[in-house]
Amino acid sequence: MVTATHPLQQVLQHLHAGRWNAAHDLVQHDGTMLGAWLHGILHLQEGDLEDAENWYDRAARHFRSRGTLAEEIAAFEAALAAHLTQLAQAAPAAAPAAATPPDPEDSEERP
Repeated sequence: MVTATHPLQQVLQHLHAGRWNAAHDLVQHDGTMLGAWLHGILHLQEGDLEDAENWYDRAARHFRSRGTLAEEIAAFEAALAAHLTQLAQAAPAAAPAAATPPDPEDSEERP
């Protein structure tokens, strides 16, 4: 099993495990549009449609034309996966470690 590293992946793990309070506590710290969408999904799951609509608005999502809860979760998971793929592709490749330590004489100042 892959360990969730992104905070929104952790929120999803809590959601799928039925730990809605933990999911809600964690998602409140995410100020992104994806975080707002997931926050809205959590309110949907809780049956709090007024707050869900507020969070959907913050995420620039159409609340009234949303899918079922299961469809929203699946759409969110796909969007998060695409976002994480974009981040991974945009990250600069790590520089390879030097095989030998630098020569101290190379770094000394010369008169």
